[in-house]
Amino acid sequence: MSAPAVRRPRAEKSTASRRHRLAERGIDTSLLMLVPALVFAVALFIYPFTYGIGLTFQPSLAMQEQWGAGIWSNYVAFFKDPFIFDSIYLTMRLALPVALFNVLASIPVAFKLRHKFRGKKTLTILLVLPITLGTVLTAQGLLIFAGRQGWLNRFLVQIGLIDQPLTLVNNYWGVVFSLVISGFPFAFLLISSYLSGIDPSIEAAAKTMGAGWFQRFRRIILPLLAPGLATTFILTFVLAFSVFPSARLVGDAMGETRVMALMAYRAFGELNDYPMASTIAIMMGLVELVVIALVLVWRSFMYKGSTGGKG
Repeated sequence: MSAPAVRRPRAEKSTASRRHRLAERGIDTSLLMLVPALVFAVALFIYPFTYGIGLTFQPSLAMQEQWGAGIWSNYVAFFKDPFIFDSIYLTMRLALPVALFNVLASIPVAFKLRHKFRGKKTLTILLVLPITLGTVLTAQGLLIFAGRQGWLNRFLVQIGLIDQPLTLVNNYWGVVFSLVISGFPFAFLLISSYLSGIDPSIEAAAKTMGAGWFQRFRRIILPLLAPGLATTFILTFVLAFSVFPSARLVGDAMGETRVMALMAYRAFGELNDYPMASTIAIMMGLVELVVIALVLVWRSFMYKGSTGGKG
């Protein structure tokens, strides 16, 4: 007689089958590698964010007495105090034009550098070099070059082109110049990477069919480039929107460049009003999210397929 067959315990079988079902859904022990990232996100983002929101509902006694809105006093103060509320317009007045200019200016430059020519690497290095300077060094360079006693004004006065030095810094334009210098390299690199992902054969096929340059750009390149343009605009806008050093060093900190970041710093560092500083920071995030949502809506009406090519 043959020996009786050995059966596995039912518990082991059910455990193995459950493991297989979880693996089919992408759930296995490799997910443990996400634990450090989750801890990092909770410690450095989620907890500070929720703690900051909680602070906004803990207004100081002076704030409650002045605005009389209980736990909503900080928000009432933000919307009813013109000195603080106008900082939204002043920040948008800087961030939107700068982001739009950086994106639009980087498109023709990136198009030109798609092709090989002598000196291409040198030109590319010069275009991205401002990334290494940082906002503080950029602001210092602007003060030395474009200040009232800077090289540019002294040169223009000496040649008789102007009688009085031009006011190019410590105002709105000083911050604009600083943001363009520091933000253009990022926009250029991003647009270049997206352009490299567009299959050149598509444009070549349209050219052989008689499509002119403008037609090829409007009907082929622009729709394919739309995701890249949206992403580049969002990143450059966020970079410009959170401006702080430039607005303080080469701008008018309490005047036309009284941006939201400066208002938050004033509430935190000068007035020691942490709940109000948190309120301004939360409102900064909401304004940025609104702009980002509008850009993504525009992007949704454009081409949604793959660009192909190398990208």
